[in-house]
Amino acid sequence: MKKLKNWDNKTWLSSKSYISQFNKFLKTKISFNKNSKILDIGCGRANIISTLQKKYKFKDKPIGIDVVASKDVKKNILFKRIDALKYLKKQKKYDFILIKQTVHFFSKTNLNSLLNLAKKSLNPKGKILIFSLKMKNNKIPCFKKMKKNLEKSLKRDEYLLKIIKKNLRKTKNFNFNFNVIISKKKYLWMIRSRYISCLLDLKKREINSGLDEIRFKYKNIIKFVDTLKCISFSK
Repeated sequence: MKKLKNWDNKTWLSSKSYISQFNKFLKTKISFNKNSKILDIGCGRANIISTLQKKYKFKDKPIGIDVVASKDVKKNILFKRIDALKYLKKQKKYDFILIKQTVHFFSKTNLNSLLNLAKKSLNPKGKILIFSLKMKNNKIPCFKKMKKNLEKSLKRDEYLLKIIKKNLRKTKNFNFNFNVIISKKKYLWMIRSRYISCLLDLKKREINSGLDEIRFKYKNIIKFVDTLKCISFSK
C-alpha cells in the first residue's frame, strides 16, 4: 500500500485557522486538563496534538503514532513510527484517543482489532473520537478520475462506519465543518503532492490530465465546505 505523506503538509489541514477551529470542536467533546493522557493514531506531523500541548501543557506529552515519519513532525509531543495495532497491544492507558481520517487504511478485521484495543486502552470516562470525510454530497474539488476514486473510497468508509458503530455500540454522531478558501494555484500543488488517498494510485499522466480539468473547471479562488463525520465513544 502506498503511504499518504502530504495530507497535512501546507494544506488547509495544516493551517492555523483549521487547527484552531478543530481544537475548539474537540474542547466541546473532551474535558482537557493538565493530567489528560492523549494518543493520536495516524498523527501525520502532529499539528493537532502539538497545539493542544501548547495550550494545556499536559504533564505527559501527547503521543502521536504513524507508519510514516515526517521530517518536520512537531517536537513538543512524543512521536513513534509504529503500526497502531502493535502499539495498542502495549496496553497503556489514555483519556482521549483521536483517530482522524485514518480508518480507511484498515481492513475489516484489523479495524475491529483496532477498536477493541482502543477501548481497552481507555481510562474510566475516557473517550475515542473517530473522524472521516462526509460520505454523501462531499464538496472536495475533484477532476473526473479523482472523483471516481473518492466516491469508491467514501462508499467503503460508509461500510467501515457501520462496523465502527456495531463494535462501539453506544456512540454519538457529530459534524465538523470548515470553510475552505484556497487559491487554484495552491490546490493544483496539493493535487500534484497527492494530498488525499484517492490520488495515490493514479498515474502521472492521469494527474496531469486532472490538473488541466481543475484549471478549466474552477475559478482562481476555490471555496467549499470540508465536512468531517465524527463518531464519539465514551467508556
